[in-house]
Amino acid sequence: MTAQALNLRHVLLLTVPPLLWAGNAVTGRLMVGLVPPITLNALRWLLVLVLLLPLGWPALATPAARRQVIERWKPLALLGLVGVGSYNALQYMALTTSTPLNITLIAAASPLCMMVVGALFYGQRPSRRGLAGAALSLVGVAAVLTRGDLRALSSVQFVAGDLLMLPAMASWAFYSWMLARPAPSMRGAQRPAWDATAFLLLQTIFGLAWAGAAAAAEMMVVPDRIHWTAGTMLAMAYIAIGPSIAAYLCWGRGVAAVGPATAAFFVNLTPLFAALLQAVLLGEPPRPYHAAAFVLIVGGIVVSSSRPRGSAGADQKVPG
Repeated sequence: MTAQALNLRHVLLLTVPPLLWAGNAVTGRLMVGLVPPITLNALRWLLVLVLLLPLGWPALATPAARRQVIERWKPLALLGLVGVGSYNALQYMALTTSTPLNITLIAAASPLCMMVVGALFYGQRPSRRGLAGAALSLVGVAAVLTRGDLRALSSVQFVAGDLLMLPAMASWAFYSWMLARPAPSMRGAQRPAWDATAFLLLQTIFGLAWAGAAAAAEMMVVPDRIHWTAGTMLAMAYIAIGPSIAAYLCWGRGVAAVGPATAAFFVNLTPLFAALLQAVLLGEPPRPYHAAAFVLIVGGIVVSSSRPRGSAGADQKVPG
C-alpha cells in the first residue's frame, strides 16, 4: 500500500496510542499498593481475553481452526511469553519504585535494544545512522538514570524500577523481531488466515498461561491482597480497553495509511503525555533533565529512522 500524506484523521489515529500508553504507565503507578504488579498484568490480559474472544472466535470455532493453533503452539507460546507475560509485568513492577515519566523515557530508547537483538540473534547489522541514533538515545537514557548528572555514572545508584525497564525493553525487542521474522509455520502460505484481532487473541491466550503462573507465584511469595474499589475496577477496564485494544487498532490503521517511517515519530509523544499526566494526576512535575533526555532520545530516533532518499523504512513495533 502506498503511504499517504498526513491529514487530520491520520494525526488523530497516531496520537491516540501514545496518549493511551502514557495513561497505562500513570495508571500502573496509581495502582501501586492496590493490586500487586504481576497480578495486575494477569488481570489486564484476562479482561482483554474476555473482550476479544467474541471478535476473534473464528480462530477457534472449528476443529480444523483449533488444529492450526495447536500445530503452532511453540511460536505462539513464545510470543505470549515475551509480549503478554513479560513486558507489561516488568513495567508494572518498575512503576512500584520509578515514575511514569522515567519509565516512558527509558522505553523510548527501545530502538537501541532492538538493534542489539537484531545484530546478535538475527544477523541484522546496524547502519551508521542507526549507530549514531543509538548513541544519542543512550545518552538520553543515561540522563534519566543519573537524574541529569552524567558525571555521576561512575557512582550512580539506580532506582530498582529503572533497572527493571532494561529486561522489559529486551523482552519487547525479542517480541518485535519475532513478529518481523516469524517462524516458518507463521509466515507466507503456512500462516493461517488470522486477522489482527484473532492473532492478538491467540497471543493473549498463550500469554495468560505465563502471566497466570507468574501471578500465582507472586501471591505465594508476596501475599498482598487486591483492594477492590470502584477506582480499581475503572483502572482495570482502562488498561484492558485502552492500551491493550484501542491503541493497537488505531496504530495499525495509522501505520497502514502513512507508513511505519512516518508513524514512528508519533511514538515519542508518549513521554510528553506521561509528563503531563504525571504532573496532573500524581503531582510529580517533570525536571529539566527530563526535557534534555526527551530531546536526545527523539533526536536519536530521528537520526536512526532516517533513510536515504528512495529507500523504505522497516516496520517498527511499539510497546504499550
